[in-house]
Amino acid sequence: MAQRSAHVRIVDCFSQPQVRPSNFLLACGDGNSILVSLQWSQWDSTSAVARGVNQVNDCKPYCAAGTFHSYRVIVRLDHPQPWKNHVHKHYTRMRLIYTHGSPDGFQRTVTYTLWS
Repeated sequence: MAQRSAHVRIVDCFSQPQVRPSNFLLACGDGNSILVSLQWSQWDSTSAVARGVNQVNDCKPYCAAGTFHSYRVIVRLDHPQPWKNHVHKHYTRMRLIYTHGSPDGFQRTVTYTLWS
């Protein structure tokens, strides 16, 4: 099983596969949301779980002049699918669970479909 789980990745904004990244950019176009200080407690062939911080720009009065705020999160990755040459799989869904407040307009749990 360990050999199979080593083949599951998360693909970043630059189409680079990663395993247990300590940081992960969520807002590829403008950099206004990033996961930092990720500590992975699980990473296997079906899912992955980490605790960390989501740094989000409030974009007030506009994004270039905005302020980044930090929110504690639990990150859950799942739904692995074949990636590129089918040697590896990549997680295709990410759930963020905000544990101590969330950015304005965000629910406590946010689900993202990840790019490939």
